[in-house]
Amino acid sequence: MGEQVSLARLYLLRGMYVLTFAFLGFQVWPKIIVGHRGWAPLPGVAISFYAALSVLCLLGLRYPLAMLPLIFVQLFYKVVWLLAVWLPLRSAGPTNETSMGGLRLSVLSVLFILVVVGDLVVVPWPYVIARFVRARGDRWKMSIGTRTPHSSQPSARRGIRTG
Repeated sequence: MGEQVSLARLYLLRGMYVLTFAFLGFQVWPKIIVGHRGWAPLPGVAISFYAALSVLCLLGLRYPLAMLPLIFVQLFYKVVWLLAVWLPLRSAGPTNETSMGGLRLSVLSVLFILVVVGDLVVVPWPYVIARFVRARGDRWKMSIGTRTPHSSQPSARRGIRTG
């Protein structure tokens, strides 16, 4: 069945979560805790996003499959950055002089490419296809004749004490 994921694959996923937490965490949390906070809005959004992603990756250690959307976010934003930012800059001329957050753009692009390849390797694609492509999605509206959990039921039947 496509939903079985090997223990080795789960450990690879956990390794990716640890690497993401460590790399992002060491980059952004010192800036948030002790750094100056006079960021422009867009860099502030980026730092906040990376901080949230780093912390959420800790949940991936316990729930590697449930947190797969974090790997997808990381994969897709890096691919978009490589295609929409790095590739045009590279085709315009040498990028070694350009830096981003203290990293030369060429080094950053290599790191992004390595992470993209790593994400593509660690993702359990048969599981993803079974769970996110072939499985039925959640319903969009309430079916006729169904009740919400709190509609027209006495509180005693719902297990709520009233007195």
